[in-house]
Amino acid sequence: MNNLAPATDTSTALTVRIAGHEAVCDWRGVLFFPALGLMVVSDLHLEKGAAYARRGRMLPPYDTTATLKRLEGVVTTYDPDMVISLGDSFHDEEGAAEMPAPFRDHLVQIIDKRDWHWIAGNHDPAPPPDLPGRCAQEIAIDSLTFRHEPARGAGPGEIAGHLHPGARIVRRGRGVRRACFACDGSRLIMPAFGSLTGTLNILDRAFHGLFMREKLAAYMLGRQGIYAIAGSMLR
Repeated sequence: MNNLAPATDTSTALTVRIAGHEAVCDWRGVLFFPALGLMVVSDLHLEKGAAYARRGRMLPPYDTTATLKRLEGVVTTYDPDMVISLGDSFHDEEGAAEMPAPFRDHLVQIIDKRDWHWIAGNHDPAPPPDLPGRCAQEIAIDSLTFRHEPARGAGPGEIAGHLHPGARIVRRGRGVRRACFACDGSRLIMPAFGSLTGTLNILDRAFHGLFMREKLAAYMLGRQGIYAIAGSMLR
């Protein structure tokens, strides 16, 4: 693969296969299964700025607004029947309860008339109070399993979040680092969707043993496109 060559003509999405299922990786950080009418998003970390403020550390208070706006955009694009939010939807256990009414109303509007599922995360292990949707530790659909933290030794078809994968390549002597989908055709780890989330290099030891290295690819999220990078090119 060419360094940061567009994955498609429009550079906004590419199709991958995960344990026999066809899925679309979108440059905004969501995964869509057309045959299932299913969209997956991970690590929204809503109300992160507010969580820091409660602990005396001030961050710009715009993260929830920005994340919800982007979430509304991808839901409008794909119009999914079902949405799975793969945990850490809120930055802490108080986030959902303390969310200001305008943000809550916006989120409810996004969820409206969809089969919405909240997966428990390490930041938000309890169900979000007074919000639509079903809550679960993990969900199995056909040969796919959706959970927050990737499980060591999991079989094919695992879709997880938690690790906030990022990839780095060197291009023309300069390093380029972006959030990414990490996939080897058997399992996939989602990028974090939230506006104030960082990344962890997929070559970090936290990812060791999760992928077949010779089949690993990073689908890097650019400013307006997504780029397929072979694992052998990562640094």
